[in-house]
Amino acid sequence: MKHRLIVLIGCSLAAFAPRTSPAAAPDALYQRMLALDTALFDSFNRCADPAQLEKHAAFFARDVEFYHDLGGVESGADAVIESTRKNVCGKFRRELDAASFRVYPIPGFGAMTMGTHRFCHTPTTCEGMGEFTMVWKQTGDDWQVTRALSYAHRSIERAPAAK
Repeated sequence: MKHRLIVLIGCSLAAFAPRTSPAAAPDALYQRMLALDTALFDSFNRCADPAQLEKHAAFFARDVEFYHDLGGVESGADAVIESTRKNVCGKFRRELDAASFRVYPIPGFGAMTMGTHRFCHTPTTCEGMGEFTMVWKQTGDDWQVTRALSYAHRSIERAPAAK
């Protein structure tokens, strides 16, 4: 009985473990979420182009909430996109620290992604970094961000941009 309890606890804890480990190949959910992060921030990085800003907007649920430790809270997709247009587009780009990217399933809802990202003003230099958490809702084959948190922002000196 004692061994069954330990096995059950271990299995229960495994359900809450991140979907990646250094030794294991990333699973389908990890691959899907990494592709979504890449597409989301590809449009973010090119949002000076109105078509890319529109593409970026489609990643957010209408009732999205965005929490930023320096900029405050934005509620609703229109506010988030307007803030992005005003404060980001043509000013800097975001790079993911791919080794930090983690994915956690949210049963019956979607997934949560977490990691570290850098902010770069030139093609070769990144000046800042921070942590992020995003809650993604899955509806059929569609995924949208419902909550986004960007926090622990800090300066980095002369960190080379990823190649």
